[in-house]
Amino acid sequence: MATRNRGFGYWAVMALAAIMVLFGTPIMLGGAWLLSLGGSFYYLIAGAGLLASATFLFRQSLAGVWIYMSTFAFTLIWALWESGLNGWAQVPRLLAPSVILILVLLTIPALRGRLAVPRGRFAAAATGVMALIASVMVLMSNGGPHLVAQETVSPPAFETPDAPAATAPPRGELTTQTPASAAQVKYVALETGVDWPAYGGDHKATRYSPLGQITPENVEMLEQIWEFRTGDLPKDDEPFGNQNTPVKVGDRLFLCSALNKISALDAASGEALWTHDPVVSADAVGYNASCRGLVYFEDTTVVADTMCATRVVNLTHDARMIALDTVTGQPCPDFGALGTVDLMEGMGNHAPGFYAPTSPPTLVRDVLVVGSQVSDGQTRAAPSGVIRGYNVVTGALEWAWDMGRPGETDLPPEGEIYTPGTPNVWTIASGDNELGLVYLPMGNSAVDYWGGDRSEAENTYSTAIVALDVETGEVAWHYQTVHYDIWDYDLGGQGTLVDFPTPEGPVPAIVMPSKQAQFYILNRKTGEPLVSIEERTAPTGGVEPERLSPTQPFVTDFPNLLKADLTERDMWGTTPLDQLWCRIQFRQAAYDGVYTPPTVDQPWIQYPGYNGGVDWGGVAIDPVKGLMITNYNDMPNYNQLVPREEVDALGILPITDPNYDPDVGGGSHGNLSPQAMSPYGIRVNAGWRVPFTGMLCKQPPYGGIAAIDLNTREILWDRPFGSARNNGPFGIPSMLPIDIGTPNNGGGFITATGLFFIGATTDDMFRAIKVDTGEEVWQTALPAGGQATPITYEAGGRQIVVINAGGHDFMETPIGDYFIAYALPAGELQ
Repeated sequence: MATRNRGFGYWAVMALAAIMVLFGTPIMLGGAWLLSLGGSFYYLIAGAGLLASATFLFRQSLAGVWIYMSTFAFTLIWALWESGLNGWAQVPRLLAPSVILILVLLTIPALRGRLAVPRGRFAAAATGVMALIASVMVLMSNGGPHLVAQETVSPPAFETPDAPAATAPPRGELTTQTPASAAQVKYVALETGVDWPAYGGDHKATRYSPLGQITPENVEMLEQIWEFRTGDLPKDDEPFGNQNTPVKVGDRLFLCSALNKISALDAASGEALWTHDPVVSADAVGYNASCRGLVYFEDTTVVADTMCATRVVNLTHDARMIALDTVTGQPCPDFGALGTVDLMEGMGNHAPGFYAPTSPPTLVRDVLVVGSQVSDGQTRAAPSGVIRGYNVVTGALEWAWDMGRPGETDLPPEGEIYTPGTPNVWTIASGDNELGLVYLPMGNSAVDYWGGDRSEAENTYSTAIVALDVETGEVAWHYQTVHYDIWDYDLGGQGTLVDFPTPEGPVPAIVMPSKQAQFYILNRKTGEPLVSIEERTAPTGGVEPERLSPTQPFVTDFPNLLKADLTERDMWGTTPLDQLWCRIQFRQAAYDGVYTPPTVDQPWIQYPGYNGGVDWGGVAIDPVKGLMITNYNDMPNYNQLVPREEVDALGILPITDPNYDPDVGGGSHGNLSPQAMSPYGIRVNAGWRVPFTGMLCKQPPYGGIAAIDLNTREILWDRPFGSARNNGPFGIPSMLPIDIGTPNNGGGFITATGLFFIGATTDDMFRAIKVDTGEEVWQTALPAGGQATPITYEAGGRQIVVINAGGHDFMETPIGDYFIAYALPAGELQ
């Protein structure tokens, strides 16, 4: 008898009991802690059940089986009560307990007693549990596209003259002058179609193509027709990751690499015609090595074959603006100093990478409007956010909008510099040639998470849409989307210009997406809201309650994608232990919904996080059907202010080398940014993860994609976007083709045939989606991350689609240097 008890079955039961103790102890103790914080009672009871079951299994008693089965039944009831049939939510609640249940049932034959279960009956029970797990996995697919109810959406739009009028918030419009007439200047207004002449298709940024060769019926036949590699790949820990959107005019495609090499390709074949290397050091790279785009310009005042009659203009990481002849790739000798303008003029002395343009200028009439990325989180004395206008032919400075020097539009006097630390424009602006206005999506002041010494001008223009007269650089109007922004909610997307339907007829408008996944739609002549915007009470407190705005603007009669506030039950992981850890962190943090103030005595949860909502991908609009498609993120940050003395004691100073060690800290990549010249540093945990498995603390989805009808102001569909292919515990890709909804950056474009092409997700896939249903009809795997907006154009009788697979270091997608083109097989063209 003793010998049989010490056989394999005995030791298997003992091993299982030991595992249950190993997990049950921290679950019970953590459950007691969570309960003391006001959290769920479940974990304390479940942990006690595990330990009780283990105790009897150690004794080789079948009572241990019954106790665990009771604990599992309690778990099942609790899980369904908390999260219903949401498959992703049930993973940490039911998956590991189900596995333990199977193992417990497998111990029955090894246990002696009159309650022993026949093998066949046990097998049936085990099969049933496996079926339960399979059902949960099926539920994780979320069923594809689905409608999401909005808190406030107007009835079918524009059918009645009694529709509510737009309500302007207290800090909205500021009109200072009427723009100059379009007849006073000469410019070429390029339109999207056969070509793709600007970052957003054109400077209105609709990202729409009337081409129709590729359709929902034949898109599955797309094949790769060429690949071009720039040769720019990172070494060691360089923060590379290009996000380029090429421009195409005539028979040429123009693109730029991570280190600002500019290449002209044959648009049909991908053959390189020329490459210009401005020789940019990796030391000049700031946040990352993105070169998002170029500007194309045609000078109609000179003979067509004159040198630089057509040119492309690029901004480099080391703050140069370079103009090149499109035919030869040679610098334009009449532009600046032999083809180059020094953008550091008037900026003062800064370390490499502190002022590092990553987005292209915006061309309105004959003026290149230039902004720049500056290093976040380093010092209040960061480079100025000044916006400058340069003549596209000569490179001469025509004006500078420096909000710290009102009324002064020239270079600062000798010995002075543009005002340091003011809000900047790191992303892409849009422009209206007829109105002569450029629309700036403004960021916030240097030192994102504290604003105690910001000027009145900074508090006026921070995180606002600002329309400048492109002839003078003066403010025509502005509209602020976040008051007193201390959350890094800068406007990252390019505004899109459309004729927006209203009860009185179409109105020239700008659609500006935000990181809160709201859409501010304004009359682009005046800045007057064309949707109702309500000032709602916002949380107060934090470290400076006397300066926080008591209200924040919310769009109320147009769909937004701002999700409901987080609750403890939204915490996630792969096991109950993971989820318990995240629940404790949730309960330890300050959280009062969106706009929770930053705190110093405890962490605070920022939701949405600083990556959105909608970031640099913007939106795409079909102006014929009146549809808008956008992708968005659904992720929180877990942050905490750090007192100045603690930051200084750690020796964390503003970076002098942009390629810093992220384990030491500094900047957006690090665990602690100094925010020098302010009372606090900042810890920003943008990827709030479980330390054991690396899984994210918020349950999926982490990103989505949606279509909105501009005419009815209704969401047509809204679904998770991105598969679990590259996600898994411990950083191991699961390869599961299940829509988990991943973080995503970079936008897409719409075709006249009803297709939306987009990369963006962290699963490294490139997709085509039907705009009317949200159904995915084509996909292909990219060799690197596709965090860049693709384009489409006609060349050689074929509609061609091109995407830059450059990756993104912060999003942890593979880094590459690929430009890949797709088209229908030649034999299928009609």
